[in-house]
Amino acid sequence: MSVHIYASPEELAGAAADYITACIEDSGRPSTLGLAGGSTPRATYRHLAKRDINWADVTMWLGDERWVPHDHPESNTLMAREALADTVVARLVAPDTAFGEPEAAAALYSRVLSGIFYDGRPDLVLLGLGDDGHTASLFPGTDALDADDGLYLANWVEQKDTWRLTASLPLLWSSRELVFLIQGETKARVVAEIIDNGRTYPAQRVAAGADSVRWMLDEAAASLLRSIPR
Repeated sequence: MSVHIYASPEELAGAAADYITACIEDSGRPSTLGLAGGSTPRATYRHLAKRDINWADVTMWLGDERWVPHDHPESNTLMAREALADTVVARLVAPDTAFGEPEAAAALYSRVLSGIFYDGRPDLVLLGLGDDGHTASLFPGTDALDADDGLYLANWVEQKDTWRLTASLPLLWSSRELVFLIQGETKARVVAEIIDNGRTYPAQRVAAGADSVRWMLDEAAASLLRSIPR
């Protein structure tokens, strides 16, 4: 695990784009990039869209999606297209939220994902963090946290009164690298509880089981950390 702290959200977004660019360039082969939803990744994607990357060798996919149409304002697919995918030549593979029931859509997307990963493993996966400790759509107390197989799952989130589609714990654990992008004072408490104290939020479980984890934080999100000198 490594932790990297930046003075502002804009510095975080630029540094994240630089790091993602380097990872893609250094892979030496077609790469997969797992995308996170939310406002923090959006700024990173806008930076990425300006980078000189061989996007034709990149396949992007979504770490989670809301059970809404792709043109809905809350759709992660819509955000990813507007901020990045529609401005570069990379392929974006998204779950079909118009496909019957959530479980069927998750099963179909699992089959699609199984065909895009090199050696069966995702490369770089971007993740966010909720102030309740969730990441992707792995929320505290939800059934997806107990699933021990499957790439993508339909997850009923009681606290949101809605279905979400999400990468499973085993899929995220199999990734070559996870990068958490986190900004804002509202995230500071949970960041400190995970990094300093190892409290078992969903995001902590994801990080604990992964081969390589990089935390990229702005100063506000890192403000309560005690174990990271700066």
